[in-house]
Amino acid sequence: MNDLLLWLGRLAGLAGLLLCLVALGARLSGQYFLGGFQLGTLLLVGTAGLATGCFGLLLSLTARPKADY
Repeated sequence: MNDLLLWLGRLAGLAGLLLCLVALGARLSGQYFLGGFQLGTLLLVGTAGLATGCFGLLLSLTARPKADY
């Protein structure tokens, strides 16, 4: 389960980052729409992907067994 959370967190974070970068690049080039969606919407979905990735990685880290020191 931890490996699944780790990989889902990584993939969601990477997808969110790429979507944010695409939306930012398109907006800086003067466009307001990309693929039928407003760029603000794409940026919001990218931010949600980044947050989902952060939560997935956080759950993966907190679900690990504690080491006995």
